[in-house]
Amino acid sequence: MEKSIEQLGQDLARANYAKTTQERYVRTARELAEQCGKPLEDVTRDDVRRFVEWLGSRSLSPSQQSSRLCAVLFLFRRTLGRPELVSFIKLPRRHSPLPSVLSPEEVNALLRALRHPRYQALAMVMYGTGLRVSEAIALEVRDIDGARGVVQVRHGKGDKAREAKLSPILYAWLRQYWARERPPLPYLFASPKTGKLPRADTVRKALARAAKDAWIKKRVTPHVLRHSFATHLLDEGTDVHVVRALLGHASIQTTARYARVTQKRVRETPSPLDLLPQRR
Repeated sequence: MEKSIEQLGQDLARANYAKTTQERYVRTARELAEQCGKPLEDVTRDDVRRFVEWLGSRSLSPSQQSSRLCAVLFLFRRTLGRPELVSFIKLPRRHSPLPSVLSPEEVNALLRALRHPRYQALAMVMYGTGLRVSEAIALEVRDIDGARGVVQVRHGKGDKAREAKLSPILYAWLRQYWARERPPLPYLFASPKTGKLPRADTVRKALARAAKDAWIKKRVTPHVLRHSFATHLLDEGTDVHVVRALLGHASIQTTARYARVTQKRVRETPSPLDLLPQRR
């Protein structure tokens, strides 16, 4: 591996970037080196411009393009110490779509359609606690604190620890799952046969199949369960700051996105027309 790419990986790890982000940034650095046909230490400003133009010619979403440009910025600003080579880069404006949200009835149908106990339990955890799929997969048995009614998230995004709410129903469900499956310690969702943890892609496929079986027309992913958790809490009047803490968001602005999709509040808010004196 090229030395600068190895150093990039080390810098990303020290900065507590998520593992998936580290892999994506390193992959982009390799793409840059391949496109330029030279070591990254020898790359010029013109080389970087051509690479950025090449990225623009590909069928990338604004989010994907932004991610690759952020990788280039990190590489030259932090790892190589040559910020002047990337001073021209401007990140594309990212469209912020409304998060997709399932209704409680759709969540119930989805859970019933998940036949495998492990994926059913994982979906219960993601919807019941708001955990990310990587956080749910990594749970250990010791993280389930029934006495205190919390789930310990030891390695959240940015390697930040937090506590999530453990409902009595979820606790009872997990106890039944444990008694039935007996996954090998220490992990809660390790395979009894191989001892390996499920892959995030495998969980996504299981959810997609279950959504199809349940006749759910929306695209269902692990993050949709997290979106639904947050939106349903806000629907029931939970303070947005509490929801932010449960989700592990660094900024309240990230959590505020969910306030835009709380249909219950939309329905209950009167129209100004309804407040006018009624005409006879």
